Amino acid sequence: MVTVADCERVQASWFRARAEVLGGEVWSDGPLEWVDGPDGQTLMFPRSLPADAVARGVERAKRRGAGSVGVWLSADVDAGPLAEAGFERGWSPWWMTAPIAELEGGVDPRIELQLDSDDYGGQFADYRAQLALARLPVPRAWYAAAYDGGSRRFAGRAWSFLDGESAGVFDMAVWEPFRRRGLGSGLLRVVCAAAGRAGARHAVLNATPEGKLLYSKCGFTQIGAGITWWLHLP
Repeated sequence: MVTVADCERVQASWFRARAEVLGGEVWSDGPLEWVDGPDGQTLMFPRSLPADAVARGVERAKRRGAGSVGVWLSADVDAGPLAEAGFERGWSPWWMTAPIAELEGGVDPRIELQLDSDDYGGQFADYRAQLALARLPVPRAWYAAAYDGGSRRFAGRAWSFLDGESAGVFDMAVWEPFRRRGLGSGLLRVVCAAAGRAGARHAVLNATPEGKLLYSKCGFTQIGAGITWWLHLP
């Protein structure tokens, strides 16, 4: 049975992998594991929050000129030290899971697994570097892009990432003009199927209220919730 702890483990593994592959940093300070990757400096699921270690992490972010520091936290962990350090409670990830075998669907020609992409430019040009994760020598991450019919207009994307027998679904989005056309469910099935061929038995993800409806229709069940905390720096 998949648990919230499994979801948290996969989430932390995804953040670590991106930092390690894309030139970021991962370090420990007592019970705290910090990750500095594409999403900035983030503290991943600590079981306790020593005030001095939190302060050292914040000082490191300030020296780097970071705009914010994020914390992913289990619902049962005392967040008092974060509040005392000036962090503000953020959005709540809703942890959901589904057996990959039950997510199978027909082939959608609008969805493509890719190892590289020329879909990103301008202010989004840096995103292309993340596709290095899809080219790891031992595949652990799969990227899929969605296109709008014959026009080949870039319509959305999704990732899956393998950790043991679980595959996390990450960074899934369909741009506003292309929603309600089945692209979201198509992306979900394609990236989960790719991870399934590599040995994953379960898919896990964190949903927002907006995304939960889609995931529920695709067979995902919510098993718990967490919380995020954020410190916005000058």
